[in-house]
Amino acid sequence: MSFAWVLKNLLSALLLPPGNGLLLLALAGLYRRRRWAFGLAVMAGLLLLLQSLPPVAHLLIASLERQAGPVFTTPDGAGAIVVLGSGLDLEAPEYGGDTANERTLLRLRYGARLAHQLALPVLVTGGRPQQSSRAEGEVMAEILRQEFGVSARWQETQSRDTPENARFSAPLLQAAGIRRIVLVTQAFHMPRARQLFEQAGLAVVPAPTGFKSGSRFAWQPHEWLPQAHALRTSYYALHEWLGIAWSTLVWQLGKIAAIF
Repeated sequence: MSFAWVLKNLLSALLLPPGNGLLLLALAGLYRRRRWAFGLAVMAGLLLLLQSLPPVAHLLIASLERQAGPVFTTPDGAGAIVVLGSGLDLEAPEYGGDTANERTLLRLRYGARLAHQLALPVLVTGGRPQQSSRAEGEVMAEILRQEFGVSARWQETQSRDTPENARFSAPLLQAAGIRRIVLVTQAFHMPRARQLFEQAGLAVVPAPTGFKSGSRFAWQPHEWLPQAHALRTSYYALHEWLGIAWSTLVWQLGKIAAIF
């Protein structure tokens, strides 16, 4: 585990909900004798409140899903389907071990549907999480085969995050002469995933799934009460925006370094 990877995850925990609000509250408590501490505590409370309101969460996630592209219609010359993993449920007793979590399973289901529809080979990507007995890519391939009747031609099993999904998957596909892919992931994750796979040298046909903002939002009075599911949606949206900013910065710095 590299220091950069640990640092990135630590910063994410502090900048994303609920860590961002809790960090401000901790600072307010630490400097409680200062005049500005009360204002900081109020700001922290408002931040946590806003992030847990369904209308705010809806607007945040919609800002990403509008960039995901329309519902998939045609492969446009793509040579493979790439399904991104999103984590495992560890030691699930009903399955006798590690299995796909709900996000990964959502992507697998749509990837299998497209595989049957398009008759294209499939690549699954995801490394081995800490304390897991197997790599995510292995678990995904097994589920595709046993539950959806689809054999994954490639298993990328070294990556720890989306940038590594792209970096490690691209050589496997390019070695097979594939330059254009159908990319399957959740709609809110698609803008960043597409950016990273294109930076890795692949043309991407988006196949987003799991839209959270597709239906018209019902602005009911009870939706203005804080809710746990809204905080989770805000987390996903802000995680993606932070990731997009970070990957763009890294890409631009890499281009500048290449000049010199």
